[in-house]
Amino acid sequence: MSSFPLASFLIALLLAAAVCTHGQVPVTDTDGNNVRINERYFIQPVNTGINGGGLIPVAAILPSCPLGITEALPGESGVLVRIAFPPRLIPPLLPRTIVSTNSDITIEFKSNICNGISKFWEVDEFAQNPDQAEILIGGNRRRGNSWFKIERAGKEAETNIYKFTTSAGTVGAISGAFDSPQLVLTNDVAKTIFVKFIRDVTTVVTSASRVEK
Repeated sequence: MSSFPLASFLIALLLAAAVCTHGQVPVTDTDGNNVRINERYFIQPVNTGINGGGLIPVAAILPSCPLGITEALPGESGVLVRIAFPPRLIPPLLPRTIVSTNSDITIEFKSNICNGISKFWEVDEFAQNPDQAEILIGGNRRRGNSWFKIERAGKEAETNIYKFTTSAGTVGAISGAFDSPQLVLTNDVAKTIFVKFIRDVTTVVTSASRVEK
């Protein structure tokens, strides 16, 4: 059997991959390093005007679990998250570890709160106000309402400042309990929330230890 059909098939796959990744660039953390799946990060809002801490799950709008997502008090790092790619019926030919802009991801808090549900972020499908659907925990990594994208943030496009988007809109913030910013879905540009990723120091230490061994 000729090897030409196989070679042509592989070339076609590579070209398709190039088209799919057009316009995607690696997401970087505050140190300028690539954000990678399965490593842990704090997500820090930068434009809420309260100089608060990182993002945390908390009962800000809702009375109990599943919790909403808000900004911690000033000086608090927030709750660590793990970023991953959604499961696919057909996995990629080459495993990816670097998170790129404009690609589907899942976000999961690493927390013991609300043990009866998952910690994956999701857009509330049953929101009373669909134009400002809350971002909650309790999502399902296999469902589209738990898939987000990271995009460069407008005029901050040359820095490591980003925003989250979904197929239904952009993630923004409104005033929640105690005037803390509460994450919601929005199409109002003025409410868009910009964030940066701060890598967990213990992740860095653990990774270095593995290499040394």
